[in-house]
Amino acid sequence: MSLTTTKLLDLALANLANAEILRRLPALGAPQAHLVAGCLFQAVWNHRAGQEPGWGVKDYDVFYFDDADLSWEAEDRVIRRAETLFADLGVTVEVRNQARVHLWYPEHFGEPYPRLISARDGIDRYLIACTCLGVAAEDGALYAPDSLEDLWEGRLRMNPRHPQPRLFPAKAESYRARWPWLSIIG
Repeated sequence: MSLTTTKLLDLALANLANAEILRRLPALGAPQAHLVAGCLFQAVWNHRAGQEPGWGVKDYDVFYFDDADLSWEAEDRVIRRAETLFADLGVTVEVRNQARVHLWYPEHFGEPYPRLISARDGIDRYLIACTCLGVAAEDGALYAPDSLEDLWEGRLRMNPRHPQPRLFPAKAESYRARWPWLSIIG
C-alpha cells in the first residue's frame, strides 16, 4: 500500500484532537494557520504500529504567519486566544508565529535562523524531510513538500531544505525509540 493525501488526512483526523483543532482553528483568526508535524505524521506511524492515532503525541503544534507586529506581546495574544479556544480538549496546543522565529531561535538554539516568508516556510524547516507536514486551517489542504512514500515506509532522511547534521541523528533516534521499525537513511 502507498500513502495518498486522502489516506494521510483520514489517519490524522482519526485522532479526534486533530479533527477538533482543525475544526476550530479558523476561529483563532491567525493568518496562514496550519496544524503541523508530529500530530500528523505520528498518526501514520501509529497506524502502521497498531497504536491508537494519538498515542505518544506530546503536543499539537500550530504555525501561523503574521509579520504586521513582530512583538512577543502580539504572539502572546494569539497564544492566549488558543488556550481559551482549545482549553476543553485536554491536550497541549503550542502556537508559534513563524514571522518571529528568527528573533528568538539563535539565542534559544545557538544557531542562526533566516527570516521566514510564510507559515509553510516554517514547516519546510523540520529536521526530517517526511515530517514536514501541515494542514491549512483555511481549507483543510495538506501541505507535504516531501515524499509521502518515505513517511509511510518510515524512512527518515535529513531535510535538504534545512540540513542539520549535528541535530538530525538525535531527532531520528528519538522517533525510532518509539517506532523501532523506522529506518534512518543517510
